[in-house]
Amino acid sequence: MVVLIVAVGAALLPWPAFAQVPPHAPGTICFTQFFWCWAQPPGPAGYPCGCPSQYGFVPGYLG
Repeated sequence: MVVLIVAVGAALLPWPAFAQVPPHAPGTICFTQFFWCWAQPPGPAGYPCGCPSQYGFVPGYLG
């Protein structure tokens, strides 16, 4: 019973957006603090990048 309660509780926790990232080659996705976008252009993993949003350019890193 306790295991079931813990499992249900874990399922209801908010998980980071990176859990929804599709399979990709390293350096082709830009990760920001709250979301990700396809890198334009791709580059080495760990390099800075940015994603457009309704509020402007959001900095991130290639992954």
